[in-house]
Amino acid sequence: MPKNMNQNHVITIDQEVETMKKQMKEAPKLLLKSAGKNSCSIFRVPQSLVEINKEAYRPRIVSIGPCHYGNKDLAMIQEHKWRFLDDMITRTNKQLDFLMKNIGSMENRIRDSYSESIDLGSNDLAKMMVLDGVFLIELFRKVGKLVPAHQDDPIFKMAWISPFLMRDLLRIENQIPFFVLQKLYEVSKQEDHDCTLQSLILEFFNYMVDRPQEVLKKYANHDGKHLLDFFRKSFINNNRDSVTRSSVNRSSISRNLVVPEAIDKPNHSLKLIKPATKLVTAGVKFKANHQADSFLDIKFQDGLLLIPQINMDDFYSAFFLNCMAFEQCYFHCTKDITTYVVFMGCLMNTSADVSLLSHNKIIENYFGTDKEVAKFFNEVGKDVAFDIKNNYLKDLFVELNEYCKNGWHVNWAGFKHTYFASPWAAVSAFAAVMLLSLAVLQTLYTVISYYKKDGDK
Repeated sequence: MPKNMNQNHVITIDQEVETMKKQMKEAPKLLLKSAGKNSCSIFRVPQSLVEINKEAYRPRIVSIGPCHYGNKDLAMIQEHKWRFLDDMITRTNKQLDFLMKNIGSMENRIRDSYSESIDLGSNDLAKMMVLDGVFLIELFRKVGKLVPAHQDDPIFKMAWISPFLMRDLLRIENQIPFFVLQKLYEVSKQEDHDCTLQSLILEFFNYMVDRPQEVLKKYANHDGKHLLDFFRKSFINNNRDSVTRSSVNRSSISRNLVVPEAIDKPNHSLKLIKPATKLVTAGVKFKANHQADSFLDIKFQDGLLLIPQINMDDFYSAFFLNCMAFEQCYFHCTKDITTYVVFMGCLMNTSADVSLLSHNKIIENYFGTDKEVAKFFNEVGKDVAFDIKNNYLKDLFVELNEYCKNGWHVNWAGFKHTYFASPWAAVSAFAAVMLLSLAVLQTLYTVISYYKKDGDK
């Protein structure tokens, strides 16, 4: 090889090494190295989850926060944000510079709330937070009738907007920090209104998820990391002994894999449960729990599985998916929604299982066919990280599996399922029992007659 070619080759390698060294020092932008901190709670959904349901995480009519900022497909509602901001400024006499300075002082906290780098300057970031935050607060106030809304306002008059809007506000990529909302609410609050921001939010979403006022009052002063987290927490029982975070020393499992205990003696009943139709053949009965405060409040006692009724529709399906994405990404929270979806996915393996739960008024199906409901729960729970040993239903998993082990109630349930599943099967079984009984009586009569004659001799 000529000498000059070798020198060129060495120079090229040296340049590449320098480039590599620079890249080693560059901080990640798509997933910040600080994304595991407690303060970071707004995430871009991983592609592995997006592939399961591509439409579940993308806003359809409104962008909130930086992830979908500037999307031209969402420009229609974006224009109305300025009108809502003008409404608030006019009503409260607050100056824009006052709002900008209040939010601008939180810049570092705001940036720390996102898992990826925000490509906006300080002023643009503050402007976006003010515009989006005031839009949300004014929306809650107008719906809650704290402030007047224009009688012909299309946001409230066009029937198609409301359901899309409510789903968009609960998408994980469409969030701003809750402390931003709190600050904007406090500085724009009028003295004659004593409602909390939380109570307004719950009343707003109660148009989609109808819950009693006494349930909503329990969460009227609670907080969350953002709207999605706050609304998610309003279904979680604070008195329940639920683990606050997943232990890094415990193994996670997928839907189809159970990892044995590494230290403790394994509990062989702590495993995923059978589908609803198979549980019935094992003697388990199903009943809708209409007294529960939350769809998470599932109970099992003396062979009866009490499950709160849930209306499966587009709102709940999107809510479940975004809650699960949040729980998969955010280390510092319970995994209760993930646990619930995995549990329901176990129960609803086929359309027959869904039909059984619908018959027992546990599922109100506005989602599609029974097959589509079963497919939804099976697909969304298939590849999520789920720790069988560290969730709020782990004792129920054990109790159900223990109950379904061999025992008299299991054998009796199997007998009933085999011989009394239909009227004709019951008639056939009854006829067979009668024939058997007559045969036994005839045999006894013959034996008794024989010994009687033998005795007379």
